Amino acid sequence: MRPQQPEIMTPRKEEIYQVAARLFQEKGYRATSVRDLARALGLKPSSLYSHIGGKEEILRKICFDNAERFLEGIGRVEAMQQASAAEQVRALIRLHIEVALHDITSLTVFNDEWRHISEPWLSAFKAMRRDYERRFRQIIERGIEAGEFKPLNPHTILYTILNAVRWLHYSHPAKRDITPQQLERDLLTLLMDGLLKEPQQ
Repeated sequence: MRPQQPEIMTPRKEEIYQVAARLFQEKGYRATSVRDLARALGLKPSSLYSHIGGKEEILRKICFDNAERFLEGIGRVEAMQQASAAEQVRALIRLHIEVALHDITSLTVFNDEWRHISEPWLSAFKAMRRDYERRFRQIIERGIEAGEFKPLNPHTILYTILNAVRWLHYSHPAKRDITPQQLERDLLTLLMDGLLKEPQQ
């Protein structure tokens, strides 16, 4: 369960989180000071503290918001009870693409800066990541048992897929000659063709 945090979001606080996410992405969490954030917002550091408790509060919100987004997504996929394991894995790959294209700045922070969260928040965040990966692996295992997927190691399959979609936050499709639809088609083809078991002749 997510640790309790302040959840009242004013327009000014939303702006603070957005600017902070951009700075964390550009400079890294450790290299970004409260003074840097205040300067980017046109505030004095003392005024900034009237809106937030500190920069780690921002980092926690970004990381936990994204973790919850993935857990909610896999919950919807698990609810597809009539779907095959292959259909569920496709849906999870689409989930990663959708999240990456929705807020690429926050996802960069989520993927790269979470290690700077302090305890007990760090343990709670890691537990959410493990829960997501465990449930994803169970879908893969079901696909192997059902003969949909090649009899490969589920751990290898899981992290091959996760690493194949994790690069998305480094390079937005808008900066390349590819549409989101083409990106989704290409990734699904590359990942699923290597996973699906060929029908016997």
